[in-house]
Amino acid sequence: MSASQPYSPSERRIDLDWVRIGAFGLLILYHVGMLYVSWGFHIKSDHRLVWLEPVMLLVNPWRLSLLFLVSGVATRFMLGKNHRRALLRARSARLLIPLVFGMLVIVPLQSYAQVIESVGYSGGFPDFYLRHYLSFSVQFCPGPCIMMPTWNHLWFVLYLWVYTASVIGVLAIWPALAERLGAGLGAVLRGPWLLILPCLLFVAWRVVLFPLFPSTHALLGDWYDHADYATSFLIGFLLARDETVWATLERWRWVALAAAAGVFTVFLSIRAGFGLTLAPLPTLKTIAGVVYGCYQWLAMAAVLGMARRLVTADGPVRRYLTDAMFPYYIVHQTAIIMIAHALQGSGLSAGLEAGIIMAGTVATCVVTYEIVRRVSWLRPLFGLRMGTNAPVKAVQQSA
Repeated sequence: MSASQPYSPSERRIDLDWVRIGAFGLLILYHVGMLYVSWGFHIKSDHRLVWLEPVMLLVNPWRLSLLFLVSGVATRFMLGKNHRRALLRARSARLLIPLVFGMLVIVPLQSYAQVIESVGYSGGFPDFYLRHYLSFSVQFCPGPCIMMPTWNHLWFVLYLWVYTASVIGVLAIWPALAERLGAGLGAVLRGPWLLILPCLLFVAWRVVLFPLFPSTHALLGDWYDHADYATSFLIGFLLARDETVWATLERWRWVALAAAAGVFTVFLSIRAGFGLTLAPLPTLKTIAGVVYGCYQWLAMAAVLGMARRLVTADGPVRRYLTDAMFPYYIVHQTAIIMIAHALQGSGLSAGLEAGIIMAGTVATCVVTYEIVRRVSWLRPLFGLRMGTNAPVKAVQQSA
């Protein structure tokens, strides 16, 4: 298919389905890791694993941006098969219903465990839920200072809906804009420029916006995150049907991987304190921002290029996981936090504790999905289409 050839509804992007599955899988492991590193999280294990931080930094800059990029591709594919208003209704149902349900039913247990461990809250869950969680105010300051009810990890769902609705709204005013911008962007991103120019955007956001607007996931005022994730979403949306761009990513995959490894090494070196005698701290922070931004795009380009070349096989596992990942995402963090909370003070080693948390989280995700997909009225609450065991589509239908 040439870059100008229209999208065919029968086209399947199995590689992007696998990328989405892999990214969600990494997210589950990453959130387990957050129990053991020095970075802020809702609760913490008694164990600290210093060696884990560089491992988590390997995926931290690009894991969520990649999900937004794949979601942008999926949105463009769906727009080729649906009217804008129909697509907005479908996406609103699939994203906003699970968001509200999650905030009212799934997330409260996370906040309950957090206030127990942070401020020693001694009331029962019903008391916490009715008196505090549904207060629609900031609670438990100066401890965790949680605005309740909260969306916690479900912020991704809200942001995705906002970007989708915004794109649909713009296209309602200027229907041809996506084709024009996509064609222009695709013409510019040829050869090595596909690896260079997007880097400059991510560098600009990291260097200019991040110091002023640190990540909050609070929607309003979260300007660095919006610049980062909306850029990723729009790259996927605008270039979804440009075969030349995807072929270039495949062809330059090893270059992207090598460059990503190089800039990540520089980033880790600066983070470890190397260079403090060679340059003042503000300069090193700027350099760290530059290499962080470059690493974001280069890592995504490498993953997308490798997936296009290596991960194209379809089968029952792919079809099962494509449908299961969104319900897994909805319940996984609550499972992690509640299992970790139950293990506090158990005296288990870090390895055994983490193993129990991961196994319990996977079991919770699988059991939840197996129940939900069989009960028609539960399916929309977890982002699945109405109807028991509805057929699974390719990436065109994914979140």
